[in-house]
Amino acid sequence: MDAAFRETLQLGIERLALPVDVRALGLLERYADRLLAWNRKLNLTAITAPEDVAEKHLIDCLLLLGPLGGARSLLDIGSGAGLPGIPVACARSEVQVTCCDSVGKKVAFVKAVAVELGLENVRGIAARASGEPEREGLPRAEAVVSRALGNPEIWLPLAKGYLVEGGAVLAMMGRDAESIALAEAGRRSGLRLTGVERFELPASRASRAIARWVVG
Repeated sequence: MDAAFRETLQLGIERLALPVDVRALGLLERYADRLLAWNRKLNLTAITAPEDVAEKHLIDCLLLLGPLGGARSLLDIGSGAGLPGIPVACARSEVQVTCCDSVGKKVAFVKAVAVELGLENVRGIAARASGEPEREGLPRAEAVVSRALGNPEIWLPLAKGYLVEGGAVLAMMGRDAESIALAEAGRRSGLRLTGVERFELPASRASRAIARWVVG
């Protein structure tokens, strides 16, 4: 990867105080390299400038590390090319990450890159999540997240079906994250909003928010 990628990635890690060590940094760079290499043949991402991959994919996904808390398992629904699951797995080797997507070529990439990077804590599953984990072959997890499903009215009732007892549902959003509306959406699904963390990506100044709900 080029200097612009490394500078943007390092800027985000430093400004946002993300817990990313040297080992994780190397894994993230290798993941980004493979993502762009595969993207030349497969439509994995519309973001192709290396510095944009660093911020709008990697830094954006690493924001999940704080809200994830002490969860030891993460189910990433609609994961696409492994986002946010693989960046989280690179930074936290103790978290068992399952990346689920209905598009086979994207799951194939997740499986291949996990092997290439030695990410034994990552597995990819080709499935369309509909709230029936046993039938779909998907695990229940301590944390369930999606970047693909931004509408809480759709996402929350679906995600709830994949939680273990005491688990949390996470939603990654942009500037349109109003706490009152998010709390109400959670209430209708039997979930309680425990917080909304807000961030600004340092290079683009784009707004990001991560909401967290638990059962109850």
